[in-house]
Amino acid sequence: MNFLQILIVNLQRVTIGSVQHVLPIILAVLFCVILFRFAKKAYQKQKERIFGMLGIFVSLTIIAFHSYKISLGNYNVSTDLPLFLCSFLALIIPVFTQYKKYWMYEVLLFWIIAGTSQGVITPDIAEGFPSLDYFRYWIVHLGLLIIVFYATIVLRMRPKLKSVFKSFLALQIYMFLLMGVNYLLDANYSYLNQKPESASALDYFGDWPTYLFVVEALLLPFFLLIYFPFYWIKKK
Repeated sequence: MNFLQILIVNLQRVTIGSVQHVLPIILAVLFCVILFRFAKKAYQKQKERIFGMLGIFVSLTIIAFHSYKISLGNYNVSTDLPLFLCSFLALIIPVFTQYKKYWMYEVLLFWIIAGTSQGVITPDIAEGFPSLDYFRYWIVHLGLLIIVFYATIVLRMRPKLKSVFKSFLALQIYMFLLMGVNYLLDANYSYLNQKPESASALDYFGDWPTYLFVVEALLLPFFLLIYFPFYWIKKK
């Protein structure tokens, strides 16, 4: 079996540790190293232009994916709307990359790192390479991480301790609204009513609704853990 056959594996669900899982992460890291080294030497307007293009690219990916699904005629508002946190962030991210508002950075930094890290470590992709969903998944998840790291490393934005609580409160509001959407549509966006089919960290947190309370209890400490390197560097 050659490399391409190993990568495709008949479009089956992507498994943790497979080539389809690990390769996109490695490529994203290499892309970051090259992009950030180039951007740090660029003029400020060039840095901001690159930032804006990253946001547009990620957003266009999610828009193109949903437009294609709608064109097929089997779009289901109970399962297909871009309301999972990462998909929602992909839609609104151009607003941040265009205007670079600090309050958006405060919220998005923690949302993106906390939200995408679980998706990157335990991918939930029903159809692997070279399906459209496979490319959509990795461009959105890894693209959002690249954007927030770009803002931090290249544009030198930094969170404050109060940013942790701002982001936490904003997430509570979003999830509360999403619970209403799930109720109206009989949906399961952000897995508020049921755990995902694929393996995930939620498998260790008990059944519904126990895992929701566990995640809620862990969320603020997790945000503080994300903030700690910034605090440590500032103190040093």
